Amino acid sequence: MPSPRTVTSGPELHSPKQPAEPQTPVQGTRRASSVDAPSTHHEDGRLGLNTFRRAFSRVSQRASGQAPEEAWGLLRSSSRFLFRSLRRALNDGPTADQSQATAVPGAAHGPDMPSRVMDGVSQRSSTGMGPEELEPKAGKSVADLIAQRQLLAAFEQLRHLETRLVAEKASRTFEQDPTGFARRAMDVCLHYDGLAAEIGAVVRETLGPDGVDAAALAELARVVRAEEEAHPAPPADGDFLLTPRRWRQHWEDAVRRSAQERVQLAGAGEAPGAAEGASGLPGLLDELGGLVRRDLQRVQREVQPAYAAAGFPVWEAYLRAFHAAVAQRLQELARDARGCEQLYVLLHWVANVYGSPDFLGTSDLALPAEPLPPLLAPEVWARLESDYASSLELVAQQVKVSGAISAELEATTLRICARALGLFVPRFEKVCLESELLSEPHLGANINACEELRTSLLARFPGTFEELEKPLMVATCNFQKRLLQGLQRDVQPLFKVLCTRAWLTQDVLLPLMDKVVAFALHLEHVAPPWAQETLQEVHRYVIREYLAQVLRPRDRFRGIERMTASQKMGLEAQAIGDTFQGLGSEATWLGQAIPCVADILGETDKDNIQRHLETLIGSYPDIRQDHVLAILALRRLGRRRNQRLLQHAQNLLRVAAKAGGSGAAVGHVLFEEIEVPTSVDLLITWI
Repeated sequence: MPSPRTVTSGPELHSPKQPAEPQTPVQGTRRASSVDAPSTHHEDGRLGLNTFRRAFSRVSQRASGQAPEEAWGLLRSSSRFLFRSLRRALNDGPTADQSQATAVPGAAHGPDMPSRVMDGVSQRSSTGMGPEELEPKAGKSVADLIAQRQLLAAFEQLRHLETRLVAEKASRTFEQDPTGFARRAMDVCLHYDGLAAEIGAVVRETLGPDGVDAAALAELARVVRAEEEAHPAPPADGDFLLTPRRWRQHWEDAVRRSAQERVQLAGAGEAPGAAEGASGLPGLLDELGGLVRRDLQRVQREVQPAYAAAGFPVWEAYLRAFHAAVAQRLQELARDARGCEQLYVLLHWVANVYGSPDFLGTSDLALPAEPLPPLLAPEVWARLESDYASSLELVAQQVKVSGAISAELEATTLRICARALGLFVPRFEKVCLESELLSEPHLGANINACEELRTSLLARFPGTFEELEKPLMVATCNFQKRLLQGLQRDVQPLFKVLCTRAWLTQDVLLPLMDKVVAFALHLEHVAPPWAQETLQEVHRYVIREYLAQVLRPRDRFRGIERMTASQKMGLEAQAIGDTFQGLGSEATWLGQAIPCVADILGETDKDNIQRHLETLIGSYPDIRQDHVLAILALRRLGRRRNQRLLQHAQNLLRVAAKAGGSGAAVGHVLFEEIEVPTSVDLLITWI
């Protein structure tokens, strides 16, 4: 993002992108006469005014080729009140109250202006402060300091010149040279405006690809604070030089402009008209959400700490700026949204994606002190809902009208609707699952929508929408699968601590079950059949992963440790069962798995181990011989007892196989999905 980095002031400095303006003999003579011949100040006042106007015209011409909208606003503002002060001085003449200059609000804090607009102004300074004062012999000029972004040093130097100029004005130094005061005041004001422009440039570059280092942001904050301390309030005498520059407001405006520019980048790389169709709008909204989320995370991670020492409300300023920019972008999209699909996608994104507490990817981001305004104005939201409802009623009306003509036409219309829905559902599923912002509430809402559509259409139009049932079921199952995968990714690392020596003395199950309970809260808003099925699947997953860790222990327990592990497994099995029972899980068949293995591990009477195996195999017919080997390997039972127990287990497994695997047939699959490696320990135990 281009920014004004080159600042010039006085005859010795020029923009590197713009060659120095050649000095003609006439110009040189004019300068000499205005500086070396003070008698000209006593001639007709109009001569000084015309000279100043010509100088101002040259500055304006240079500014017009740099940043027309911003520079002209500043020049109009600065020139308006300087000409007013000058006109008053010329009309009234040098009087005792000459120092009472008229204050014009906003004169020195116009919009962002590339600082090279100041090129050549200080050449025309007179009466006590020439170009050498803006470029000290022992240091850098104000323009150089601004160009090198040494903003605090530039401000301190300008503040010194400002203080000196005010003192000279108060001592009536300019009674005989009012235009000289105006020129010097213009020089100071334009350098102040150059500083303001550089502040805006820093803000614009902050979220750009290259960014801005933390030191530059911290210095920007110190400059704003320093200006506020130097100009706390408008002076009583109305002196415009001491008027507050309002740079904090300027910084906030720059943040808002930066957010608007960033938000407009979403979809900028697409071909014209690509976002007009329903397939383009979801992609644009997804890109918009990702851009806003990444930028705000960057603000929290990099930008906010840099401003922290100065007490800037960085997070709230950027949050509100991006919220307003997104609202403006959505207003534009809402004007062009047409058709059922586009309206639904837009409403869904606003309500369920942007409105989700997980939108920013973390829940520890502070909310603003005052709530944010609605993303869409109430009247716009109402219009979109009305348009969406109307688009649906148009479909229903077409079916009704066609039925009034003939039954055949009604059937044809219904088939057309069914075919269109059959094409829409897979596209909708694909777009949702590819979104990075899909969270538990969104998945639950999608499951409900598919279930409602499936049941209502099949009940109202029997024999017509049967072909739609399959894609709706596929979409619902995939949404449920993604829902479960999110939980599994979250809790999987917690299982690795089980069945270790550290586990014997720690409560590692509590954080795992806390995550399960939090997940189950989302299921309260899901349609009952799918909510119960999902909860039972979570119940089965927890038991399965627990047993997988038991059958692949990281540590082998002997003696007291083995007894402690058996007791702990029994207590945790009870805790897991009580938790899922409280949540409403109906998968009671899972309750015997962990206790049976715990009993085998801790049984003191080895003859009772066979009874525990019978209970385990009878309850879970999908268990295999390698699972039995892994369980027996947890104990040191001796070769002969192991052979006898394994033979008995094989007989039980053959009986279960002849029964047809009734457990697996009704969905009671548990051990079948647990992989047990054939390790050397197992072989040694068997031998």
